[in-house]
Amino acid sequence: MKKVLFINGPNLNLLGTREPEIYGNRTLADIDKALVEQGNALGLEVETYQSNHEGAIVDKIQVAARGCHGLVINPAAYTHTSIAIRDALLVLDIPVIEVHLSNIHKREPFRHQSMLSDVVTGKIIGLGPYGYTLALAAVDHLISEP
Repeated sequence: MKKVLFINGPNLNLLGTREPEIYGNRTLADIDKALVEQGNALGLEVETYQSNHEGAIVDKIQVAARGCHGLVINPAAYTHTSIAIRDALLVLDIPVIEVHLSNIHKREPFRHQSMLSDVVTGKIIGLGPYGYTLALAAVDHLISEP
């Protein structure tokens, strides 16, 4: 079974209570559960991971290089600052989709820049939790192509 890893960055563990007017009312556990179910329906193993720590995220990306067929990442605030996460992604030879719940281009100017956009396969922004659903479908498509 092909494996897809979902990595979520800082403060996403607070989904459902953190700024619901921006991020909605669904918790990360709700999103993770739906992704595992969607993965099962597609014949994919889905692993989810969240950390508030940049180094832990880098470590998890490095693990993805050994055994994952696709990666979906919402680096949250690290999107705009982390060269370390960017460099870790450069090692991967698998499809990588960057996801953001909110439309980062409609927010504060410092959120408009992504350190990752030029090294990921694709990017989905502003569609709330549905963005994760689309990202898993995209990874499935990309890893199923001959």
